[in-house]
Amino acid sequence: GQRDEEEEHHSLETFTFYLSEPLSKERVEAFSDGVYAIVATLLILDICEDNVPEPREVEEKFHGSLLEALSEYGPNYLAYFGSFVTIGLLWFVHHSLFLYVTKATRLMGLLNILSLAFIGGLPLAYQLTSEFAEKSHNEIEAIQVSCVITFFASIFQFAIWTTALLHERETLHPFARYGGKEHAFMFAKLALYPCVSLGAFFLTCLLSEFSTPIFHLMQIIIPFAFLALRIFVRISLTVIKSVMSLSRPKVVLLEEEEACLSPTETLS
Repeated sequence: GQRDEEEEHHSLETFTFYLSEPLSKERVEAFSDGVYAIVATLLILDICEDNVPEPREVEEKFHGSLLEALSEYGPNYLAYFGSFVTIGLLWFVHHSLFLYVTKATRLMGLLNILSLAFIGGLPLAYQLTSEFAEKSHNEIEAIQVSCVITFFASIFQFAIWTTALLHERETLHPFARYGGKEHAFMFAKLALYPCVSLGAFFLTCLLSEFSTPIFHLMQIIIPFAFLALRIFVRISLTVIKSVMSLSRPKVVLLEEEEACLSPTETLS
C-alpha cells in the first residue's frame, strides 16, 4: 500500500512537471499562423467556388448586369466578410497575447491547439450562415453553432493568458503581469469575444426573429469595440489613479497629525 502511494505521488509529480515543461514559443507561433492562414484561404475558396455567377446566367437572368447578379449573393458575401473579420481579430488577439508571453509551456501549447481546433471550424460556421440565410429554424441553429465556435476559440485564448498569470514572473512580460501597464487592456481584449459571442447566443435564443441582425451586428461592432477598448481602459485607469491620488494626501496628512500629537492625545 505504501509503495502504491509513492508510485501514485511520483506519477502525479511527473504529470504536473510534464505540463509545466517549456515549449518552443517560436514553433507555437509559426504553427498558429499557418492554421490562421489556411482557414482564411478556405473562406475565399468557398466564395470563388459557390458564389460567383456564370456569364450565361448574368446575360439571361440579369440582362448583362454583373452588379445585380452579385447582389443576389449579398448574404453570402456578408457572411464571408464577417467570418474573415472574426478570423483576423482572433489572430490579432493571439498575436498580442504571445507578444507578452516570454516563455511557453506544454499546458499553454495544449490550450493553443484547442483554440486552433475551433478556429478551423470557422469555415463551417461561414457555410452554415450562408446556406441558411432565410429565416427558419435551421438559420437560428446555424447562427448558434457559429457563436459556440467563436466562444470556444476565444475562451481557450483567455485560458492561455490565465495559465501564464499563474507563473507570471517566468512566462509573462512585466507589462502584462498583474499591475502592469497592459494588464487591464489584455484582460478586456481577451474577454471581449467570449462575452460578446455568449451574449449573442442567448439573445438569439430569446429573440429568435432577430437572430440574423443580432449575429451580423456582433460581427460589425466588435472591430469598432477593439478600437474603442483601449481608450475606455485608459480613461478608466486614469480616473482610478486620480481618485487614489486624491485619497492618498488625506491619509498622509492624518498620519502627520497623529505623529505630532502626544501619546495621551493619540489614545483619546
